[in-house]
Amino acid sequence: MLTCLAQFRSATPWLAILALSIAGTVQVGEAQQMSAAVRSELAPTGRLRVGINFGNALLAVKDSSGQPGGIAVLLAQELSRRVNLPMDIVPYESAGRMADGVKTGAWDVAFLAADPDRAGEIGFTAPYLEIDSTYLVPATSPLRTQQDVDRAGVRIAVSAKSAYDLYLTRELKRAQLVRAPSPNESVDLFFKEKLDALAALRPVLVDLAEQHPGTRVLNGRFTVVTQAVGAPKGRPMAVQYLKTFVEDVKASGLVAKTITTSGVRGVSVAPAARN
Repeated sequence: MLTCLAQFRSATPWLAILALSIAGTVQVGEAQQMSAAVRSELAPTGRLRVGINFGNALLAVKDSSGQPGGIAVLLAQELSRRVNLPMDIVPYESAGRMADGVKTGAWDVAFLAADPDRAGEIGFTAPYLEIDSTYLVPATSPLRTQQDVDRAGVRIAVSAKSAYDLYLTRELKRAQLVRAPSPNESVDLFFKEKLDALAALRPVLVDLAEQHPGTRVLNGRFTVVTQAVGAPKGRPMAVQYLKTFVEDVKASGLVAKTITTSGVRGVSVAPAARN
């Protein structure tokens, strides 16, 4: 669906992984000095189980052979290297389903957007990435601004329990959200039902508009989705380690390198966390 998907499939993922591994600033020897308590919170089973949302092609994709890659995958591999633990990717097709996975203990660490509605069960780091959210509308739509969308009778397709769904659920007063189980299904729903708008991440919508000349993307944004790293609540040492990890990979330039390596447009490295 996205340009970055085609770019990834034609690339050699192992070269990218090797380059990022070499670029890491923390050595494996430091991981071996990690306290047993921190290690047990990060990986109670002895393996680092990392939740990855493959429904968001900006962050995670698979090539034609099924090999995973993308920004979140590369950062997860770097985390695994630093803590010197084997990693198992726990795949999901939507952020909402991945967030729900914390209730069953399906993962130990997850790369997903921080949101107040998720903070009751997940301890988040500061963001490592920022992505604008906006709307795709038919080219002939009377909707011209972000404010125009919140009108009675306006129906908006959205991926259920995504970060932008959670935000719009809190903020919209008149428009109706029409939910689909995953981002791809929300796109299908928008076109099939001829809805008034599709809410999603701007880079995704820009690609869609290029593929569908009868549509356009609204200027501005209704929110910024901040991608972070989370661990189940009740694991404070794990969360603290992840916070340090995120600040280091931002400051060292590693997040920026993953963006370049993945060929993703329209995302930016989040600023350093405030003390």
